[in-house]
Amino acid sequence: MAARRVAFEMGERVGETTGYQVRFEEVSGPRTRLRFLTEGVLTRRLMSDAELRGVSAVVLDEFHERHLDGDVALALLRRLQLSRRGDLKLIVMSATLEGERASRYLGGCPVVRSEGRLFPLDIRHSPHSSAPLEVQVRTAIETLNGEGWMGDTLVFLPGAAEIRATARECQALASRLGADLLPLHGDLSPEEQDRAVTRSTRPKIILSTNVAESSLTIDGVTAVIDSGLARVARDSPWTGLPSLDVVRVSKASATQRAGRAGRTGPGRVIRLYPLEDFVRRPEHETPEILRRELSGLCLELSAMRIRPDSVPWFEPPPPEALEAASRLLDLLNADSRGREMARLPLHPRLASLVLDAGQTGCAMAAALSGGERIGPGRSTAGPSDLLNLAESRDWAPHTRRLYDQLTRKSGRSRAPESAVLKAVLRAFPDRVAKRRGAGNELLLSGGGSAVLSDTSCVRTDLMVAVDIEERRERGLPLVRLASAIEPEWLLDFFPHLITEKSGVEWNRTAQRVESVSALLYGNLVIEESRSGSVDLEAAAGLLAAKAVEEGIERFVDSGEVEEALARIAFAGQHANIPEVRLENALAALCHGLRSFAELKQAAGDGGLVRAALAALPADARRKVEELAPERFKLPRGRTARVRYARGQPPWIASRLQDFFGMRETPRLAGGRVPAVVHLLAPNQRPVQVTSDLAGFWTKWYPDLRTSLSRRYPKHPWPENPG
Repeated sequence: MAARRVAFEMGERVGETTGYQVRFEEVSGPRTRLRFLTEGVLTRRLMSDAELRGVSAVVLDEFHERHLDGDVALALLRRLQLSRRGDLKLIVMSATLEGERASRYLGGCPVVRSEGRLFPLDIRHSPHSSAPLEVQVRTAIETLNGEGWMGDTLVFLPGAAEIRATARECQALASRLGADLLPLHGDLSPEEQDRAVTRSTRPKIILSTNVAESSLTIDGVTAVIDSGLARVARDSPWTGLPSLDVVRVSKASATQRAGRAGRTGPGRVIRLYPLEDFVRRPEHETPEILRRELSGLCLELSAMRIRPDSVPWFEPPPPEALEAASRLLDLLNADSRGREMARLPLHPRLASLVLDAGQTGCAMAAALSGGERIGPGRSTAGPSDLLNLAESRDWAPHTRRLYDQLTRKSGRSRAPESAVLKAVLRAFPDRVAKRRGAGNELLLSGGGSAVLSDTSCVRTDLMVAVDIEERRERGLPLVRLASAIEPEWLLDFFPHLITEKSGVEWNRTAQRVESVSALLYGNLVIEESRSGSVDLEAAAGLLAAKAVEEGIERFVDSGEVEEALARIAFAGQHANIPEVRLENALAALCHGLRSFAELKQAAGDGGLVRAALAALPADARRKVEELAPERFKLPRGRTARVRYARGQPPWIASRLQDFFGMRETPRLAGGRVPAVVHLLAPNQRPVQVTSDLAGFWTKWYPDLRTSLSRRYPKHPWPENPG
């Protein structure tokens, strides 16, 4: 557009004195002296012609936008100017540029300010609305018309999809107003763009992306309707490929949009968002060099044999971003084919795809760059969603143009299907995924999980998850595009990423420890063998850990264990005995065992208690036996179990006859603590509970003897049992 406007002002056609060059397209001639380029094309020109022969001046316009290509271009131009081209003039321009900072970077160069002419603006903000964006635009146009506002109206929308929706919504209104409804975005033909920007006898409603924010003045525009939104390049955290996300524009961008209404006369601006929203917006966009994935930048510098740390950056890229980019380029084998990859104006992943997969790779790269998707409805089984996209050719026009340009530039023939599938893996080696079970859940080699879309044709267990959509509000990320791979390809192409792991693992189903030997690619197990023969030391540790997770009560009677601990605690009140930790005892019991079933058998029947006592020092064990015996010998040869409980004195329960001949109460803790005696009738029910056996014989036994002898005449009831 800018080239055509300058050519028009000069009374010439584009391609004479004034020309332009964008990706895959160049319009110029032998008389061309002024050439308009995109920043990316300028960087590629520097790759092929490091000294910019025949160029005396470079103008970098709209530098405040801080595109990644713009920062790279300025840094390379400054490097060239400082080293070999001191005669090269650099001019940095913008309506909202920090001029002093740019001047210091350029060696204290002059700062030229042109205040221009801006007429008064009436800026108003709309309250928050839940109505669709296209409806809000129609309402704003009706408001301007109701106020009798004259002139053309420029509407800023995020992208072509929103422009089409708004055009449908406003078509009837435009007809009623006698206005032309015209789109303006980068995918239109030059003729369609010219219709939007040239004067007309009829009023115009121009529906534009932010292409109109910083380009030439559109004569006749007196009103701006600003959605406050734009599609901005972001890098997918999964694929690393750039995508366009709708975001809120900065204050600087909103100010520049508003200024379009006041270029030729007083203007009116309606912002489709509240003033509070405007106040909270950032002053400027974050420079792309600080937020983008940098493998493309590093590839271009490498192709020019330039180290990133040797470049005089206006703002240096983050070291961690450079390191991540370097790792990716290593995976893509850019060391041996970097210059060939850099010649293709694609992300390094897609350049790798084109080099390895020929024409089919061109189709895949175009489809991925264009954001193509598989249509609704589950696809029939097949090896690759990318192949389906490449072969369908049901693409948007810009995808088709990119494919045509790629095939012309690469000049490659079709590759066999197996080579294409391998090429996808080589382009996305860090996106390998494996199906978990029979469903659609996938494990990712980089860690985490995702879900394979129902629209995917891939049915294999191992695949490359090419396009993944983050869905924080809906659970796991969604893999939209996948491509099948074979395990041996990982060994063929990336043996340095394969690790071998052997050891023990827990089989949750069998509840046992098994020996496992596995080959891993990242976090994915690609080959595994299991056996029952295990390293006993490692097995014991894992079994004990799993048993503690499960809960010790699963393996023993909790009452039995609690009584044993109470017994040791009672002894500890009268001697120095260490605290007993059941986890340690359980771990000791696990030696030589491999399963929960074996552990339950070993821990039951007092096994865990014996292991807990065995863990005590020998002197402590002896003290426990002396001070807190498990059984107490009664006069008539029987022994009674001594029972222990925390917070209570120990007690002994046995038939009353078993205590005949015992005058004094049994005592524990070296005679310091009397036991509580439960005296039982022949039916095993207590008839008396006492800790004073001598008093019982004197005070209570005579009366009990009379009643018990009548109830149990076959049992002896002597008058003087003590």
